Amino acid sequence: MTDSAELLPDYAGWYQPANGESALRMGPKSTRVYQTIRSWIESGKYGPGEKLPSERTMSAELEIGRTALRQVLARLASEQLIKAYDRSSYRVVGGESVPTPAELEPWTIHGRRTVYENRWVNLDLVDVEPPGVERFEHHVVRLHHVAITAVLDEQQRVLMMWRYRFVPQQWGWELPGGIVDEGEDAATTAARETEEETGWRPTNVEHVVTYQPMIGMVDSPHEIFVARGAVKVGEPTDIEEAGQIAWVPLADIPRLMAEGKLMGSGTLVALLHVLASRATAAP
Repeated sequence: MTDSAELLPDYAGWYQPANGESALRMGPKSTRVYQTIRSWIESGKYGPGEKLPSERTMSAELEIGRTALRQVLARLASEQLIKAYDRSSYRVVGGESVPTPAELEPWTIHGRRTVYENRWVNLDLVDVEPPGVERFEHHVVRLHHVAITAVLDEQQRVLMMWRYRFVPQQWGWELPGGIVDEGEDAATTAARETEEETGWRPTNVEHVVTYQPMIGMVDSPHEIFVARGAVKVGEPTDIEEAGQIAWVPLADIPRLMAEGKLMGSGTLVALLHVLASRATAAP
């Protein structure tokens, strides 16, 4: 490697050196320096938002070359412990949180009426009055509460289904998921739907986030789960929902995302969470 500008990225986490070797592969000296700088942060010597010494200062004090030091700093950045500013300035992550705004006046709801309903979808007109605005009727679509699961294996692959969706008239990859039955725990739904749609029974199902996909007009809580490991128990039993089943390498996910081959907000949210967590936990 050379001590050049191409080794100073606009950090999004970590870099690849020009020779293609992973910046996370370090020798004994780099490991010692990594542990030292990390101890500075964990002990509070440098707190959230504080600036670390310059590269020149650290290089001299820690007795390490600038190129090797940048390798160490890249690893700390990939672990979201520090963030790079300018060419050779680094700060400890944190200390920049946005304060929660003071509570504002909510909209007033004067009433609601159902325009259409069946077992899958309800459409209401809600009589609302935003602060300082004339009241009006707002459409609200109410859908089911659903659970989606990203099942990972030891080979850094995720269990997915290649399916056709007639609404966008598109083929694409999806994670297994489905409707949370009344009175059913969402984690139970996550495991059940995975098994029914793929034939794999997930283990260690863990909830990671709940969100609303179209908060302005649609009420449909989506719960995202991650499972690490699964056991093959048979063939899919939900024929309508099942598609071609495959274990997709996580390394392929950014490309599939860019090509528009990942369908549904639940699939995207779950996989973005997995990729972000994977980057944070990089050794």
